[in-house]
Amino acid sequence: MPDGKYAVQAEGLQKRFGDKRALDGLDLTVRRGEVHGLLGPNGAGKTTAVRILATLLRMDGGRALVAGHDVAREPALVRRGIGLTGQFAAVDEILSGRQNLEMFGRLFHLGGRAARVRAKELLVQFDLVEAAEKSVKDYSGGMRRRLDLAASMILAPEVLFLDEPTTGLDPRGRNEVWQAVRSLVAEGTTVLLTTQYLEEADQLAHRVAVIDRGRTIADDTPDVLKHDIGGDRIEVVVREAADVPKAANVVARVATAEPTVDVDQRTVQAPVADRVAALTDVVRTLADAGVRVEDIGLRRPTLDEVFLRLTGHRAEDSEIAETEGAKS
Repeated sequence: MPDGKYAVQAEGLQKRFGDKRALDGLDLTVRRGEVHGLLGPNGAGKTTAVRILATLLRMDGGRALVAGHDVAREPALVRRGIGLTGQFAAVDEILSGRQNLEMFGRLFHLGGRAARVRAKELLVQFDLVEAAEKSVKDYSGGMRRRLDLAASMILAPEVLFLDEPTTGLDPRGRNEVWQAVRSLVAEGTTVLLTTQYLEEADQLAHRVAVIDRGRTIADDTPDVLKHDIGGDRIEVVVREAADVPKAANVVARVATAEPTVDVDQRTVQAPVADRVAALTDVVRTLADAGVRVEDIGLRRPTLDEVFLRLTGHRAEDSEIAETEGAKS
């Protein structure tokens, strides 16, 4: 099982809470120096998997290695090589940003001087210098999450677990956290990211594992996952509903599957293999046929569409009831 290419390796992870099976043979490999997304609805097993990999829960079956160490047999060594940021900020709101980081440094057994030096480094790294002396209660949501990330990086861990790090943030705060994550990865940190936000996985992840009912049902790059459900799609919106059948016939000539037609919305769309040639052909043919077009373009499938195709439900839908202590 050990492979130096991977910072995280898990095979057949199992975990039950009463009669609920949170993990049902989960497999996962995370390449070093990358962001690997765990994508799934509430109850899919994401947080349970992270807690097991971070040595906070014991697995009922399977095997896992993190940072080269066995999670079950070498938990202390695993903990030395990881950082964890949960769904809610763990910083103290009364203390300032600097005081929080120095406190965490002392909790990690750094000496006073070393804790001050590390806090200063992290304030620079996470763009919090100007807010360093402010009480955290006066921070924006994005600033709090960046401070939380900084606290998890006190010992510069090899692997960082981020469990839905942007939950509840506005778009600006979310972008601030995304930029902080990108900076960490650029410096060599491996990140395992759980999220329900399809856009977040698309923005950050080099690879995405789609999890449903405690199992990994797909694992690849976002582009490959999108390509596997049909690749690029051409979409035509005609001005007159009466022209929809003509447009459907034209699109069908270049499509790799039967076009999807919505007469009420006057749209026709279908997957295509050669995006530029297909668009050129359709534009020319519709013009020659006298079909007036309101809009025409190419688009890629979204990860939301990937998830819907793979699981039969959208990522925000919860298929498994969550139990106290087993939230995932």
